[in-house]
Amino acid sequence: MSRPAPKISFEFFPPKTLDASFRLWETARALAPLRPDFVSVTYGAGGTTRKLTHEAVTTINRHYGVNVAAHLTCVEATRAETLEIVGSYADAGIREIVALRGDAPRGQDRFTPHPDGFASSVELIEAIAARGDLTIRVGAYPEPHPDSNGADADVAWLKRKLDAGATSAMTQFFFEPETFFRFRDKCAAAGIEAPIIPGILPIQGWAGARRFAAACGTSVPGRIEAAFDKAVAEGPEAERRLATDLCIDLCGKLIEGGVDRLHFYTLNRPEMTLDVCAALGIRPEGNGLEAVA
Repeated sequence: MSRPAPKISFEFFPPKTLDASFRLWETARALAPLRPDFVSVTYGAGGTTRKLTHEAVTTINRHYGVNVAAHLTCVEATRAETLEIVGSYADAGIREIVALRGDAPRGQDRFTPHPDGFASSVELIEAIAARGDLTIRVGAYPEPHPDSNGADADVAWLKRKLDAGATSAMTQFFFEPETFFRFRDKCAAAGIEAPIIPGILPIQGWAGARRFAAACGTSVPGRIEAAFDKAVAEGPEAERRLATDLCIDLCGKLIEGGVDRLHFYTLNRPEMTLDVCAALGIRPEGNGLEAVA
């Protein structure tokens, strides 16, 4: 018996150049017809793209007919400044926030709270939840966060974030379905009932994916490393075919295991995400969306 197609969502990052802006808008135009449950827009490391994130979120919300969740971190801002940003999103019609602690600013080894800022994602979530008018999503780590004391500590911290007012979580990316299933089981055992959405990275380039994995503590199976080493030696087309096939296989096994939602890290490049979604039976409705002036 075949399972229904999963709900999907997409992550974008804010553009820093004119060319990058065109790429983001084309990505939003290409993926919006898939009718995602929501799309999210990230902050840069250390909150460096705060203004660009705001501009991207509000533009997508106005012109592309999708529900937009704005990433928000605790980094290098006072409580008042952070809550002012929350208010500006609400005033612009944004109804979802992805609340995160955030990474340390460039040049610093670890996160240090602003003296007048939120000390953790839990404090940020509590403050946003107190408004009562916004949906709050959070991050989750199926493998230990680089700053954590292990998998059990990550699950306990996720529960604290959900208890503080968040309603769902998107995981960091991973390479094998068993990684997610083990994490899901640990969360269930801890009494977590909120949706935990697996984060999917269509690999646009193996070198970049390896850097991402090293930075966030994602383990790379030897079989996948060997397969990519061979594909990279054969050329870009072989690398792309392998990446697409592996992503489709991962998503298929997650769906077979009961997953009904997938969150794609698009890197503002829609082609592979479109191919994977098509293989899962998710196709655009119509020929695309025209932005409304």
